[in-house]
Amino acid sequence: MRFPLTSARRLGLPRRAVSQILLTQLAIAAGVVVLATGLFLAPLSTQLDDQAMRRALAIAQSAAADPSLAADLLDSGATADSPVQATAERLRRATGAEYVVVLDLDGIRRSHPSPARIGLPVSTDPSEALAGREVMEIDEGTLGRSARGKVPLLASDGEIIGAVSVGIAYDGVRDRLLGAIPGLLAYAGGALAAGALVAYALSRRIHRQTRDLAFSDIAGLLAEREAMLHSIREGVIALDRHGRVRLVNDEAARLLGLAPQPPGAPASPASPGSPDSAGSLAGRPLDEVIGACRTADVLTGRVTGRDLLTVQGPRVLVANRMPTEDGGAVATLRDRTELEHLSRELDSTRGLIDALRAQDHEHANRLHTLLGLLELGLHEEAVEFVTEVVGVHRTTAEQVTEKVHDPLLAALLVGKATVAAERGVPLRLAPASLLPDRLVDPGGLVTIVGNLVDNALDAAAGSASPLVEVELRAEGRAAVLRVRDSGPGVPAARREEIFTEGWSTKQPRAHRERGLGLALVRRLAERQGGSVRAGEAEDGGAEFSVVLPEALR
Repeated sequence: MRFPLTSARRLGLPRRAVSQILLTQLAIAAGVVVLATGLFLAPLSTQLDDQAMRRALAIAQSAAADPSLAADLLDSGATADSPVQATAERLRRATGAEYVVVLDLDGIRRSHPSPARIGLPVSTDPSEALAGREVMEIDEGTLGRSARGKVPLLASDGEIIGAVSVGIAYDGVRDRLLGAIPGLLAYAGGALAAGALVAYALSRRIHRQTRDLAFSDIAGLLAEREAMLHSIREGVIALDRHGRVRLVNDEAARLLGLAPQPPGAPASPASPGSPDSAGSLAGRPLDEVIGACRTADVLTGRVTGRDLLTVQGPRVLVANRMPTEDGGAVATLRDRTELEHLSRELDSTRGLIDALRAQDHEHANRLHTLLGLLELGLHEEAVEFVTEVVGVHRTTAEQVTEKVHDPLLAALLVGKATVAAERGVPLRLAPASLLPDRLVDPGGLVTIVGNLVDNALDAAAGSASPLVEVELRAEGRAAVLRVRDSGPGVPAARREEIFTEGWSTKQPRAHRERGLGLALVRRLAERQGGSVRAGEAEDGGAEFSVVLPEALR
């Protein structure tokens, strides 16, 4: 497959992200070094000029402060062997100045490094110095360009009698400037080399993290990831090494009960609760987002395994977790709520089928008995036999509907009573049972009663005197449910553990996992503001109590 050339290829740049980053860093480092060198050299020349002028001015001030020089200027003439020339030359040699020139009020030189110029006017304007002002300048004279300092020369009475001009050769200043450049370039080269090493080390790290991909590849992967996260029907949640949320896709937000995200939004999570709640889940601990529960334990890796079942709100989820190289993890969630409901309906259907099969055998036996009574001419006994058989089933249905007025619950209990009878476990309603037909959520209570009765039948089936008793009554707007069985009971130390998803003492079936019934019971009760607890029945066995405070209209 051929790919179009990117702009980096058209410009002759490397395609790999790490190479482009390295070249960019090297260019930046070189630019910074050049800029810093230029910024350093720009004021260096001015600083050296200023230093030379101040040095020349200091020498001139020192010479003018000598009282003998002023006296010699007044007493001697403009000759090469005058005391003024001798003093000036001695000072010039001592300070390394290019020249020390003493001039009178007429601007005539009284000293000069070239004796032939003594007695001639100076080549630059001495008016400011003769007017009593000190001068610093860089100017062109008979000896070339120099840094100059000029000060007035005063007599003992303070009267200006001349001036002293000192020059520092400008070539010396330029040599100092040029001499500083190699050292500066050496420092700049060292800085550039250090920057190049740091850039190379950083590029190697980026190389490992980006897996040698080009920027266009990274952008394409990001776009594909966003499209995939929003299109798949599995929930995806990513966590860092500290258990903080990195991202949550739309399906995971729906399954975990977080705030819905608008279509096409980036795969960064929204805050939980109402859609207008502020903030983002990114960077927040998962335990803070969904609370401390089995779902959080599974997603953070505190509970390990494959295809782990967990209950989050009203949903049954299947979770898998895959660690990442940086210590984090990516977890996937699948909704198994409908499948779990179908599995439970399948269990109920199988139970009913078994009950019908048993009833079929029993019905055949009863028909044979009835046929025998009729053939023997025992007609009164046949009538009594039929009346007794029909009365048992009618009595059970009438007892249930007298105490439980909700049709869904009544039908459930009648069906459970039939299954219980075929399993040899009597199922009865407690005398105190009375529930009106005013349930807010009859489906939820049907699920709670069905799960507790199924567990009670399983527990009581192996006991010496099997019995299951159901009590349903109303207390104001609250619905109270108690299910007692004659089984072995639940140890006090495990009465909280049994409500954990996946906990069960039964062998798992082929089509579904065990250990979800009691967890669903607790979640459904808590969703309605109620509670469920396990205890010990008066005659032994287990007793489960459920209180739903707002169950009735």
